[in-house]
Amino acid sequence: MAQKPDYYEVLGVSRDAAADTIKRAYRRGALKYHPDNLKGDKAEGERKFKELAEAYEILSDPVKRRRYDQFGHDGLRGAGVHDFRNMGFGDIFSMFEDIFAGTGRGPSRAADRGYDLETAVELSLQEVAGGSDQALEFERMDLCEECLGSGARKGSEAQRCGKCGGYGQVQQRVSGFFGMSVRITACPACGGKGTVVTDPCTACSGTGRARKKRILTVHIPAGVHDGQVIRIRGEGEPGRDGTSRGDLHCYVRVRPHPLLARDGNDLVCQVPIAFSQAALGGKVRVPTLNGTEEIDIPQGTQNGDVITIKGRGLPSPRTGRRGHQHIQVFIEVPKKLTREQRRLLEDFAASEQTNVTPERKSFLKKLKDYLV
Repeated sequence: MAQKPDYYEVLGVSRDAAADTIKRAYRRGALKYHPDNLKGDKAEGERKFKELAEAYEILSDPVKRRRYDQFGHDGLRGAGVHDFRNMGFGDIFSMFEDIFAGTGRGPSRAADRGYDLETAVELSLQEVAGGSDQALEFERMDLCEECLGSGARKGSEAQRCGKCGGYGQVQQRVSGFFGMSVRITACPACGGKGTVVTDPCTACSGTGRARKKRILTVHIPAGVHDGQVIRIRGEGEPGRDGTSRGDLHCYVRVRPHPLLARDGNDLVCQVPIAFSQAALGGKVRVPTLNGTEEIDIPQGTQNGDVITIKGRGLPSPRTGRRGHQHIQVFIEVPKKLTREQRRLLEDFAASEQTNVTPERKSFLKKLKDYLV
């Protein structure tokens, strides 16, 4: 018997994945390998489809997931795991009907809201500073253009389900610990829709849904942070009735700048200066989001000192008020000197012996006291 695969690897999630992440991963994979969408080896697609269902059944159940995490597949013996190898696509979709609301793949109430979608956009720091209009391109399960979502061939209509009378639900008598009871379930004949298609649309095979590419332009506000989510309402998938669309969640990624680092709404950069500039003062060009700018280096600047340019940071997403840019200077010590430079420095060093700076004088006094 072939060894069972790791359920986390099947769904493509980490072992500490949250329940919502597992649910989204299963839904994404199940729609990918559904026979209406699959291009290629149908038998292999069916195998992967059932493998995904088995993995989701275990990892979506806290008790079964805990047993699997502790003992692997051996821990699931006697845990009531379904044998998906002998189940059809419709049976599997009916088991997880809440996941497929709005896809045309499984039963749900007519007023169900469509499924939310996710995408991502990458911005430069300059685009963050001024805001940006970004073109988003993504795919979603949408209403079939041929049948407008009905699933029926053009010129025909879906018929009321004879099994449930159009209600979409049926009663089932089940035996339990306290005897027989009645359970309300989605009608197996119509999948909970209340109608059945006898003459299906050839474009969508009667599902009423088709995968479509969508392109739209979205304004990303200035000052947005890396990892922030922009919600675009109504750009998700449609619900069962063709309305009540879900939302599109756009995750923002900010590319690292080669010279500037972000600290809240402030910007920070490090700039090297010569030790002569530090001692005598001078001017140096520094990078900003608008190019380079010349700043003054005060006489006697120390290594690590910070010079601030006010209002040159990023805008606050809430108030629009800009942060500052902080330039931290570090003094570069030359590794090689010309003969003339060495002579000048030696003269300067000799003068330092007779003109001790206050900081040095204080340090030497402390050192002398420590050694006594």
